[in-house]
Amino acid sequence: MSCLPSHGRVNCVRCFAPATASDFDKTRRESPDRTWRITSNPLAWGSVEPEIVVLGFSKGPTQAGALASSPHDEIAYKGSRTAVGKILSHIGVVPTPTNGDYRGMVDRLISDRNGRFHFGSLVRCTVERYDEKAQAWKGSGGGMLDKFMATPFGNEVATNCASQFLGALPSRTRLVVMFGLGTKLNYVRAARKLVEAARPGKWRTVNEVAYSDGDITFVHVEHFASQGALIPNWLGVNDHDRAALGRKAREAVQAALAS
Repeated sequence: MSCLPSHGRVNCVRCFAPATASDFDKTRRESPDRTWRITSNPLAWGSVEPEIVVLGFSKGPTQAGALASSPHDEIAYKGSRTAVGKILSHIGVVPTPTNGDYRGMVDRLISDRNGRFHFGSLVRCTVERYDEKAQAWKGSGGGMLDKFMATPFGNEVATNCASQFLGALPSRTRLVVMFGLGTKLNYVRAARKLVEAARPGKWRTVNEVAYSDGDITFVHVEHFASQGALIPNWLGVNDHDRAALGRKAREAVQAALAS
Protein backbone atom coordinates (compact mmCIF):
# COMPACT_ATOMS: atom_id res chain seq x y z
CA MET A 1 0.00 0.00 0.00
CA SER A 2 1.38 3.39 -0.99
CA CYS A 3 2.25 5.85 1.75
CA LEU A 4 2.22 8.70 -0.75
CA PRO A 5 -0.63 11.15 -0.17
CA SER A 6 -3.24 11.84 -2.82
CA HIS A 7 -3.22 14.97 -4.96
CA GLY A 8 -4.51 17.83 -2.80
CA ARG A 9 -4.39 18.78 0.86
CA VAL A 10 -2.92 16.09 3.13
CA ASN A 11 -4.54 15.01 6.37
CA CYS A 12 -1.53 14.66 8.70
CA VAL A 13 -1.14 15.95 12.25
CA ARG A 14 1.76 13.72 13.29
CA CYS A 15 3.98 16.62 14.36
CA PHE A 16 1.13 18.28 16.24
CA ALA A 17 0.21 15.39 18.57
CA PRO A 18 -1.89 15.00 20.65
CA ALA A 19 -4.03 16.98 18.23
CA THR A 20 -6.38 14.89 16.08
CA ALA A 21 -7.06 17.70 13.63
CA SER A 22 -5.52 21.00 12.60
CA ASP A 23 -6.72 24.26 11.09
CA PHE A 24 -5.11 24.18 7.65
CA ASP A 25 -2.43 26.85 7.22
CA LYS A 26 -3.14 28.26 10.70
CA THR A 27 -2.10 25.62 13.23
CA ARG A 28 1.58 26.08 14.09
CA ARG A 29 4.24 24.56 16.30
CA GLU A 30 7.44 26.30 17.39
CA SER A 31 10.77 24.85 18.50
CA PRO A 32 11.51 25.16 22.24
CA ASP A 33 13.92 28.04 21.59
CA ARG A 34 11.36 29.72 19.28
CA THR A 35 13.82 29.97 16.39
CA TRP A 36 11.96 27.57 14.10
CA ARG A 37 8.32 26.83 13.40
CA ILE A 38 6.18 24.68 11.14
CA THR A 39 2.73 25.50 9.79
CA SER A 40 0.25 22.69 9.22
CA ASN A 41 -0.38 22.89 5.49
CA PRO A 42 0.87 19.64 3.90
CA LEU A 43 0.18 19.25 0.19
CA ALA A 44 0.73 16.75 -2.62
CA TRP A 45 0.50 16.66 -6.39
CA GLY A 46 0.45 13.98 -9.06
CA SER A 47 0.12 10.23 -8.82
CA VAL A 48 0.01 8.00 -5.72
CA GLU A 49 1.56 5.18 -7.79
CA PRO A 50 4.42 6.99 -9.55
CA GLU A 51 7.59 5.72 -11.10
CA ILE A 52 9.35 8.91 -9.95
CA VAL A 53 8.87 11.00 -6.80
CA VAL A 54 10.12 14.62 -6.91
CA LEU A 55 10.64 16.39 -3.57
CA GLY A 56 11.63 19.88 -2.54
CA PHE A 57 12.62 20.58 1.07
CA SER A 58 9.58 22.58 2.19
CA LYS A 59 7.29 25.26 0.80
CA GLY A 60 9.18 28.51 0.40
CA PRO A 61 7.56 31.92 0.89
CA THR A 62 6.36 32.12 -2.72
CA GLN A 63 4.55 28.80 -2.50
CA ALA A 64 3.27 29.28 1.07
CA GLY A 65 2.08 32.77 0.23
CA ALA A 66 -0.02 31.40 -2.62
CA LEU A 67 -2.04 28.98 -0.50
CA ALA A 68 -4.92 31.36 0.14
CA SER A 69 -5.12 32.87 -3.33
CA SER A 70 -3.99 30.32 -5.94
CA PRO A 71 -5.54 27.08 -7.21
CA HIS A 72 -3.85 23.98 -5.81
CA ASP A 73 -2.15 23.02 -9.08
CA GLU A 74 -0.45 26.43 -9.28
CA ILE A 75 1.25 26.29 -5.86
CA ALA A 76 4.04 23.72 -6.28
CA TYR A 77 7.33 25.37 -7.36
CA LYS A 78 5.42 28.58 -8.09
CA GLY A 79 7.71 31.09 -9.75
CA SER A 80 10.41 28.50 -10.42
CA ARG A 81 8.84 25.99 -12.81
CA THR A 82 11.14 26.86 -15.69
CA ALA A 83 14.13 25.99 -13.50
CA VAL A 84 12.39 22.78 -12.34
CA GLY A 85 11.86 21.78 -15.97
CA LYS A 86 15.48 22.45 -16.93
CA ILE A 87 16.77 20.42 -13.99
CA LEU A 88 14.45 17.46 -14.66
CA SER A 89 15.36 17.56 -18.34
CA HIS A 90 19.07 17.64 -17.54
CA ILE A 91 18.85 14.40 -15.57
CA GLY A 92 16.81 12.76 -18.31
CA VAL A 93 13.43 12.15 -16.68
CA VAL A 94 11.59 14.47 -19.08
CA PRO A 95 12.37 15.44 -22.67
CA THR A 96 13.63 18.89 -23.56
CA PRO A 97 10.56 20.70 -24.94
CA THR A 98 10.99 21.57 -28.61
CA ASN A 99 9.37 24.97 -28.06
CA GLY A 100 11.48 25.70 -24.97
CA ASP A 101 8.37 25.89 -22.77
CA TYR A 102 9.73 24.19 -19.65
CA ARG A 103 7.13 25.88 -17.49
CA GLY A 104 4.20 24.58 -19.51
CA MET A 105 5.65 21.07 -19.41
CA VAL A 106 5.96 21.17 -15.62
CA ASP A 107 2.42 22.60 -15.35
CA ARG A 108 1.08 19.50 -17.08
CA LEU A 109 3.15 17.06 -15.04
CA ILE A 110 2.09 18.57 -11.72
CA SER A 111 -1.62 18.48 -12.55
CA ASP A 112 -1.57 14.88 -13.85
CA ARG A 113 -3.00 12.63 -11.12
CA ASN A 114 -2.36 9.42 -13.06
CA GLY A 115 1.05 10.10 -14.58
CA ARG A 116 4.62 9.06 -14.02
CA PHE A 117 5.35 11.57 -11.24
CA HIS A 118 4.43 12.47 -7.67
CA PHE A 119 5.44 15.94 -6.43
CA GLY A 120 5.80 17.22 -2.87
CA SER A 121 8.45 18.07 -0.30
CA LEU A 122 10.54 16.21 2.23
CA VAL A 123 8.89 18.27 4.97
CA ARG A 124 5.29 18.62 3.83
CA CYS A 125 4.45 21.46 6.22
CA THR A 126 5.95 24.92 5.81
CA VAL A 127 9.24 25.48 7.66
CA GLU A 128 10.24 28.97 8.79
CA ARG A 129 13.11 30.44 10.78
CA TYR A 130 12.86 33.55 12.98
CA ASP A 131 15.11 36.33 11.72
CA GLU A 132 16.14 38.38 14.73
CA LYS A 133 17.44 41.25 12.63
CA ALA A 134 14.24 41.59 10.60
CA GLN A 135 12.02 40.57 13.54
CA ALA A 136 10.07 38.30 11.20
CA TRP A 137 9.55 34.65 10.27
CA LYS A 138 11.20 33.68 6.98
CA GLY A 139 10.88 30.56 4.87
CA SER A 140 14.07 30.98 2.85
CA GLY A 141 17.68 32.02 3.27
CA GLY A 142 21.20 30.70 3.25
CA GLY A 143 21.69 27.31 4.83
CA MET A 144 17.97 26.88 5.51
CA LEU A 145 17.99 23.14 4.79
CA ASP A 146 21.19 22.35 6.65
CA LYS A 147 20.43 24.44 9.73
CA PHE A 148 16.89 23.12 10.23
CA MET A 149 17.98 19.50 9.88
CA ALA A 150 20.79 20.05 12.41
CA THR A 151 18.40 21.02 15.23
CA PRO A 152 16.55 18.49 17.45
CA PHE A 153 13.23 20.07 16.44
CA GLY A 154 14.06 19.96 12.74
CA ASN A 155 15.34 16.41 12.95
CA GLU A 156 12.13 15.31 14.71
CA VAL A 157 9.89 16.95 12.12
CA ALA A 158 11.88 15.65 9.15
CA THR A 159 12.05 12.16 10.66
CA ASN A 160 8.28 12.13 11.08
CA CYS A 161 7.77 13.19 7.47
CA ALA A 162 10.24 10.66 6.07
CA SER A 163 8.66 7.86 8.08
CA GLN A 164 5.12 8.87 7.12
CA PHE A 165 5.61 9.51 3.40
CA LEU A 166 8.73 7.60 2.32
CA GLY A 167 8.58 4.47 4.44
CA ALA A 168 6.42 2.38 2.13
CA LEU A 169 6.76 3.66 -1.41
CA PRO A 170 4.87 1.88 -4.23
CA SER A 171 6.53 -1.12 -5.89
CA ARG A 172 6.45 0.85 -9.17
CA THR A 173 8.60 3.65 -7.74
CA ARG A 174 12.23 3.44 -8.84
CA LEU A 175 13.55 6.94 -8.25
CA VAL A 176 13.23 9.83 -5.79
CA VAL A 177 14.62 13.17 -7.00
CA MET A 178 15.55 15.52 -4.15
CA PHE A 179 15.97 19.24 -4.82
CA GLY A 180 18.86 20.51 -2.71
CA LEU A 181 22.52 19.71 -2.13
CA GLY A 182 23.35 21.82 0.90
CA THR A 183 26.62 23.41 1.92
CA LYS A 184 29.39 20.97 0.98
CA LEU A 185 26.65 18.37 0.34
CA ASN A 186 25.48 18.50 3.98
CA TYR A 187 21.86 18.14 2.91
CA VAL A 188 22.66 14.98 0.97
CA ARG A 189 24.13 13.38 4.08
CA ALA A 190 21.33 14.57 6.38
CA ALA A 191 18.60 13.39 4.01
CA ARG A 192 20.26 10.01 3.62
CA LYS A 193 20.21 9.46 7.39
CA LEU A 194 16.48 10.16 7.43
CA VAL A 195 15.80 7.87 4.48
CA GLU A 196 17.84 5.02 5.93
CA ALA A 197 15.92 5.29 9.23
CA ALA A 198 12.57 5.37 7.43
CA ARG A 199 13.48 2.53 5.06
CA PRO A 200 15.86 0.08 6.79
CA GLY A 201 17.85 -1.97 4.29
CA LYS A 202 21.19 -2.43 2.58
CA TRP A 203 21.98 1.08 1.45
CA ARG A 204 24.98 1.86 -0.71
CA THR A 205 26.57 4.98 -2.10
CA VAL A 206 26.03 5.34 -5.85
CA ASN A 207 28.09 8.53 -6.08
CA GLU A 208 28.40 11.88 -4.29
CA VAL A 209 24.75 12.82 -4.88
CA ALA A 210 22.96 9.46 -4.95
CA TYR A 211 22.30 6.43 -2.75
CA SER A 212 20.26 3.28 -3.25
CA ASP A 213 18.90 0.22 -1.44
CA GLY A 214 18.72 -1.74 -4.68
CA ASP A 215 15.03 -1.04 -5.18
CA ILE A 216 14.84 2.74 -5.02
CA THR A 217 17.52 5.31 -5.75
CA PHE A 218 17.55 8.79 -4.21
CA VAL A 219 19.28 11.41 -6.33
CA HIS A 220 20.00 14.98 -5.23
CA VAL A 221 19.96 17.79 -7.78
CA GLU A 222 20.47 21.54 -7.68
CA HIS A 223 17.68 23.38 -5.86
CA PHE A 224 15.26 25.06 -8.25
CA ALA A 225 15.44 28.34 -6.30
CA SER A 226 19.25 28.50 -6.15
CA GLN A 227 20.51 31.98 -6.84
CA GLY A 228 23.13 33.47 -9.13
CA ALA A 229 25.14 31.09 -11.30
CA LEU A 230 24.45 27.95 -9.26
CA ILE A 231 21.85 26.46 -11.61
CA PRO A 232 23.71 27.30 -14.87
CA ASN A 233 26.90 25.93 -13.32
CA TRP A 234 25.17 22.69 -12.30
CA LEU A 235 23.54 22.37 -15.74
CA GLY A 236 26.94 22.70 -17.40
CA VAL A 237 26.02 25.94 -19.17
CA ASN A 238 29.17 27.42 -17.65
CA ASP A 239 32.56 25.77 -17.44
CA HIS A 240 32.45 25.06 -13.72
CA ASP A 241 33.30 22.22 -11.32
CA ARG A 242 29.65 22.11 -10.17
CA ALA A 243 28.69 20.64 -13.55
CA ALA A 244 30.20 17.36 -12.37
CA LEU A 245 27.41 17.07 -9.77
CA GLY A 246 24.85 17.45 -12.55
CA ARG A 247 26.52 14.73 -14.59
CA LYS A 248 26.64 12.39 -11.60
CA ALA A 249 22.95 12.99 -10.94
CA ARG A 250 22.12 12.12 -14.55
CA GLU A 251 24.25 8.96 -14.43
CA ALA A 252 22.55 7.79 -11.22
CA VAL A 253 19.10 8.45 -12.69
CA GLN A 254 19.90 6.51 -15.84
CA ALA A 255 21.11 3.54 -13.80
CA ALA A 256 18.06 3.61 -11.52
CA LEU A 257 15.54 3.68 -14.37
CA ALA A 258 17.40 1.05 -16.37
CA SER A 259 17.36 -1.49 -13.54
